[in-house]
Amino acid sequence: MIKAAVIDNGIVGLRESYLDQPHVQYDFLPTHQATAPDFSPYDLLVVPNGTDQVAMYRWREAVQRFLNQGKTLFCFDGWFTHWLPGSQWVADNSKKTIDIRYTLKADRYGLFEGVDLDHFIFSNGISGWWACGYIQPAPQAEVVVADTWGRCIMLLDEQTTPGTIFATASGPLGDYAYGTTDDTGSMEGLTRLYHNLLTKLIKTPVL
Repeated sequence: MIKAAVIDNGIVGLRESYLDQPHVQYDFLPTHQATAPDFSPYDLLVVPNGTDQVAMYRWREAVQRFLNQGKTLFCFDGWFTHWLPGSQWVADNSKKTIDIRYTLKADRYGLFEGVDLDHFIFSNGISGWWACGYIQPAPQAEVVVADTWGRCIMLLDEQTTPGTIFATASGPLGDYAYGTTDDTGSMEGLTRLYHNLLTKLIKTPVL
């Protein structure tokens, strides 16, 4: 059983995206509290799209302690404050979305097994809908997916801290029970990758 904490900024639909199931139990930790939550009871910390990044900066030492315990953090939001060890997200809309394509660069855990990368590029035939900006990866982080210009869009970092960091360039992932787009393929791709993350990185099978 995975015990997971989800940072909760009150975004509509968030709790429907992370539903308890036989292998995963979620707790939702609101960002309005002044002091950092105790992350120590959890195996996984999820920072979803729409998270309060100022709050995460206030809690950066608690995040560091969590990772120092060898645990796993998923960040699916653009972090403009410096709370995530090693890597930094950069907001950038200077590239034309019509030109955006993604390439799988490294996937030694098989995170993209059964996942069509086109689901992250196209929604109803329109490209560039998913990620926003790019990531400046930590020196020892592994670039999982890069964009047309070779910029990091997803990374896996098992070196910067004793823990594991998987981050996207603001691209949302979750166990979706509702549609982030009206494209069924895109929704299936997001959910399948999220399940693979749980199965491969947390080592708990999720169907």
